[in-house]
Amino acid sequence: MTLLPQDLELLQSKGISRETLDNQLRRFVAGFPYLRVMAPATPGRGILALSAQERDRYLCEWERFLSHGGTVVKMVPASGAASRMFKDLFAYVSDQKETPFISQFIEGLPRFAFYEDLDRACIRLYGHDIPSLLSAGRKRDIVKALIDKEGLDYGQLPKALLHFHKEAGGARTPIEEHLAEGAGYAAGSDGKVHVHFTVSPSHIQMMQARINEVLPEMEKRYGVKYQVDMSIQKSSTDTVAVNMDNTPYRENDHLFFRPAGHGALLANLAALDEEVVFLKNIDNVVPESQRATTIEYKKILGGVLVDAHRNIAHYADMLRQGLPSRPLLDEMLDFMHDTLFITDEGAESMDDLELADYLLCKFDRPLRVCGMVRNEGEPGGGPFLAYNSDGTISPQILESSQFDPEASSTSTLLASSTHFNPVDLVCYIRDLDGRSYDLSDYVDEETGLISRKSRKGVEIKALELPGLWNGSMSDWNTIFVEVSPDTFNPVKTVNDLLRPAHQD
Repeated sequence: MTLLPQDLELLQSKGISRETLDNQLRRFVAGFPYLRVMAPATPGRGILALSAQERDRYLCEWERFLSHGGTVVKMVPASGAASRMFKDLFAYVSDQKETPFISQFIEGLPRFAFYEDLDRACIRLYGHDIPSLLSAGRKRDIVKALIDKEGLDYGQLPKALLHFHKEAGGARTPIEEHLAEGAGYAAGSDGKVHVHFTVSPSHIQMMQARINEVLPEMEKRYGVKYQVDMSIQKSSTDTVAVNMDNTPYRENDHLFFRPAGHGALLANLAALDEEVVFLKNIDNVVPESQRATTIEYKKILGGVLVDAHRNIAHYADMLRQGLPSRPLLDEMLDFMHDTLFITDEGAESMDDLELADYLLCKFDRPLRVCGMVRNEGEPGGGPFLAYNSDGTISPQILESSQFDPEASSTSTLLASSTHFNPVDLVCYIRDLDGRSYDLSDYVDEETGLISRKSRKGVEIKALELPGLWNGSMSDWNTIFVEVSPDTFNPVKTVNDLLRPAHQD
């Protein structure tokens, strides 16, 4: 395509090369291939279901790692506004149709942590409190006071700044809940807790103000020192949008770029200096009284990670020092099969030297341990055993869009899946020499996504990069661990805050 002068200027300002733009445009035409999947990962076949004794052992492993100076950071993707959380309320303000969702919201008003703030907003806007407005049948005004800019502006604020939970003397946002959670399992031997939020540029000042406000009390309450920092999604990871005929979509004669999904945060993850990174979404938090199970399983996942990494480093050291004996090579091959759940039918027929090189290549990769929850109807991708480009089979977190809808096996694979992905990861991102991996080397570029969007009434196509915990980690070593469903309590709609897990 011929680029206009303003196109070249825009690409330069974003740090996007002409080659990258051309590759994105070609991708819209070519699309992405569906993945070849062998089976869902299940307990005993890709998912570790730990006994009480094993859980205790991994708890000790994690405490030992921290006490010996292990470095940890808790990374929380917190970008974007919470508008989707309130879509039912926006619809009600527009059409005034009282659905069961709206009835539940109105009935549950006193139980929301933002109730007192909303009551004050109603008095300021209308001269009446919530009970008076309800008596007058003015439900719509109450909803408007919550989501509109003139009121609390919850329809545009990020989830990180919404009042999720009641607390003695006030209310807590997800910021405080993630800080409190981090104190429970991510405090180093020096008593410091590093928490890193990825945020939208427009929200940085508000986020920083809230952090500054709550940090002194949080440190006093939990007896730790926090290091809290933020980063934004790099504009160089944005992707161009196209019309339905795959020609570039323009606004005012300018190319239009969009954020490329959570896969664009791989660069933010790679920039962290610590050995171990816990990764969890902003809205999956619970109040103080409900947090014990989450803390326990976070430590267990961390213990599984550092134990596996120690074994990997031990085997890798032997491989680098010389050619191990065949029995040792077979032991390593068993570890690859039984712990990392990597299957390669050709490995056993390799000669000793070839197998040693192969094992070292497989061991020297980033490592992640992913908590998996029994499937109880919650949304989310799932754990599967999938084929890779090199012919191996390994654990992968897949979305339903990555399955071929025309394949006869797809419905069977999805129906027989027992667990789903709650985005509960802990990652080891240093190599065997203690240096940071170049995480871009381990991305499967064939696992992106093309979706349809509406932009100012125009249907367009958008391109998402391989997901952060999907294709961006495709070539990592991966271990799935079954965790308690009590650790997964996302807030996708405002009424989710009425669930028992979010009520103190």
